[in-house]
Amino acid sequence: MKLEVLVVPVSDVDRAKAFYEMLGFRMDIDYVGEEGFRVVQLTPPGSECAVIIGSGITDAAPGSQQNLHLVVKDIVQARDELIGKGAQVGEIFHDAGGIFHHVGGKDRVAGPQPERADYGSFAEFEDPDGNGWVLQEIRVRAPGR
Repeated sequence: MKLEVLVVPVSDVDRAKAFYEMLGFRMDIDYVGEEGFRVVQLTPPGSECAVIIGSGITDAAPGSQQNLHLVVKDIVQARDELIGKGAQVGEIFHDAGGIFHHVGGKDRVAGPQPERADYGSFAEFEDPDGNGWVLQEIRVRAPGR
């Protein structure tokens, strides 16, 4: 099995499409159907998994998707590039215990993971609806990945 698409709920399809394209996501399809149905598929640079935004595609509340991870080789460079494109990316952080995914900001420590260990440094940003994205630095994947 291979994860192919994630649905990201948005309130304004054109605004969200412009945001993701601004970040460098490739627009794969923009299909407009009847009665306001619309599907826009965008793929992050270097990814095989795409996101779908649109209208009439989900009952999820706009902004309700959280912790969508974008893996990057250099978190400092990726953060700077996204900021340069107009995204409001938070400061880089790592987890005091080494494992991120705590609710809220619990156990967050400012700055990259001291040894820049893979899977250890993060930065966050949101789309215009508040869907939350996490940059995660991974230079060498764990075996089997």
